[in-house]
Amino acid sequence: MSLLPPPGPARRLALMALVVCVLSVAAAVVAFVEGSFVGVVWILMAGISSNMAWFYVRKAKTQRAGAAG
Repeated sequence: MSLLPPPGPARRLALMALVVCVLSVAAAVVAFVEGSFVGVVWILMAGISSNMAWFYVRKAKTQRAGAAG
């Protein structure tokens, strides 16, 4: 069983949020390596996008479970 929702809007939103999360973590690492504290903002963005990704995955799972049962 896949961790991602079936194809549709929830899957696209979950994947986009996951991509934003990975990119913001990379931006935070670069910012901290350069000595900038702007990385804190990138870490906060990573947290928000991570929560969005999990929200859409769980939402799709509950919709699937409701439709199946």
